Amino acid sequence: DETIANLSQYLDAGDVIVDGGNEWFHNTLRRAKELEPKGIHFVGMGISGGEEGARNGPSLMPGGPKAAYDLIEPIISKCAAQVNDGPCTGYLGPVGSGNYVKMIHNGVEYGDMQLIAEVYDVMKTVLQLSNDEMAKIFEEWNSTELESYLIEITSKILAKKDDVTDTGYVVDYVLDKTGMKGTGRWTIQEAAERSIAAPTMAASLDMRYISARKDERVKASAILKGPEMTSAEIPVHKDQLLDDLKSALYAAKVCSYAQGLGIIRAASDDMKWNVDLSECARLWKGGCIIRAALLQKIQDALARDKNLPNLILDPVVAGELNDRTAAWRRVVVTAVGYGVATPALAASLSYFDAYRRERLPANLTQSQRDFFGGHTYERTDREGVFHCLWDDSHKSIGDIKERTAGEV
Repeated sequence: DETIANLSQYLDAGDVIVDGGNEWFHNTLRRAKELEPKGIHFVGMGISGGEEGARNGPSLMPGGPKAAYDLIEPIISKCAAQVNDGPCTGYLGPVGSGNYVKMIHNGVEYGDMQLIAEVYDVMKTVLQLSNDEMAKIFEEWNSTELESYLIEITSKILAKKDDVTDTGYVVDYVLDKTGMKGTGRWTIQEAAERSIAAPTMAASLDMRYISARKDERVKASAILKGPEMTSAEIPVHKDQLLDDLKSALYAAKVCSYAQGLGIIRAASDDMKWNVDLSECARLWKGGCIIRAALLQKIQDALARDKNLPNLILDPVVAGELNDRTAAWRRVVVTAVGYGVATPALAASLSYFDAYRRERLPANLTQSQRDFFGGHTYERTDREGVFHCLWDDSHKSIGDIKERTAGEV
């Protein structure tokens, strides 16, 4: 704010200020409002790409006045990463939308990284593969439907020999505490605010919190016991489990993207941004941390049906998930049996299973709400809102409509 105040003294009406940092979108909305009386345009532009993006072109996600975008477009289109259908930038919508899309990008990134970490943990703990073996597998996977920047660098990380001790591998010396800057937390806060389920990303955030409690985990490791299963009790076949892990990782990644795009859609509807989700997918295809071959399929699915309520309802995407569910389930069951935590893989599978069910046990939950709080319920056999006198302690609650006030 201080920088904007100092800079705006030297700007004229029609000039443009671009904020390229990771910023809470409400701050961007406030700053744009404060600059309006001076006629200065404010653009919040999310940027992803890291060091490589800085050198070869990042993904740029601008949101602001269309007139301001038109002024900066020739510059940012040349700066951005280039893919088969153009530069990885484009007009996302009014002010706030660019920061919002970047925030969700980071939430998806959290989920993707956690899913890969869980697959690595199963490979290492259950299959007891060496770093070189795992590096080769991830390298091979990077030429399949899992092709992505994060899979590519995972292979390189696992193969990197330690440059400090000249013994072993760098990754084995890295302390198992994951840092964060806050965008993942914002994503989950926004998911709750928009009433959108985002269990994959929430699981990834939870695991970062747990990883930070290293001292507690060291103490817990001496007190809390795992299943101590052996391969004789839960037999695993290396090639089969590796194929299953590949399928599970792909399916879970799709669910993570579906959740993130669902949050963007909800916010866009609430804020009247009119964000094109297929354009989000296009912008993420190059330059950014979550760039992946999968994004072309996502872009195509969202372009085929602009009103698609959930990515996993696209016939092509649904078919790919259905083909992988057996493998996905085997991975989660195996991990549970061996005591390997796979919260993101399991959360993604539960999300898939819950979403595909015509009927959930929510009828019992709503009955409990009506029992203890008189919160009423709807019926399957007739229209209207009802309340049940569940036992002799219950009395009439009067106007039922008043009981539904405050529902979100």
